Amino acid sequence: MTAWLRDPSLLTYAVPDGHDHVAARVTPPGAGWLASAEAYPRSALAQWETRPTAPAVLPCGSAFDVVNVPAIFGRRMLDRLWAEGPGSGPVAMHRGRMMLFAAPGTAQRLPSLLDWEEWGDAVPPLLCHGRGDAVTVPPLTPAGIASEPRWLVAPDTRHPWLPGPEVLLWACVRAVRAKASDAARLSIFPPADQDAKVYDVSRRR
Repeated sequence: MTAWLRDPSLLTYAVPDGHDHVAARVTPPGAGWLASAEAYPRSALAQWETRPTAPAVLPCGSAFDVVNVPAIFGRRMLDRLWAEGPGSGPVAMHRGRMMLFAAPGTAQRLPSLLDWEEWGDAVPPLLCHGRGDAVTVPPLTPAGIASEPRWLVAPDTRHPWLPGPEVLLWACVRAVRAKASDAARLSIFPPADQDAKVYDVSRRR
């Protein structure tokens, strides 16, 4: 049995402000969920057991969709989801962008909802990956603390809760408002303490 199968997943993770460098590990049930996106899940798991520190490319649209956002805006979305909302599903970092794993169908509906609610121009460009697309997912075991790609919230169950388009619309709107509020406060308040933020994964639905 490989090392990653023996190691427990981090049930919490800390992300220092502006430094999303903490990598989480995928549990065996979480690996099973990721593999379910493949046509041959058992083959995918067998490959990961021999190379747990290698990233993989998985298709979207069946087990999950992915909403890919700029890192700073994604951080604001994630903070709102955990501080005021239902939490998040799995979340990864790759090439300076944040990948929020979402319910299948989200990639098609979220841009339409943003346009319908007239928030499309206020939100930075989103890359929504759904059926017919594929994404690079981080390795099961992080190769290093600042490695790319890496998990911020790693899959830890066989059926993780995934936010749908309405939840991510809510998070986008809150992130836009938080940016405006932060800008308004900068002129009258000193910078906040740079404490690490800790998110309790057990709160996820």
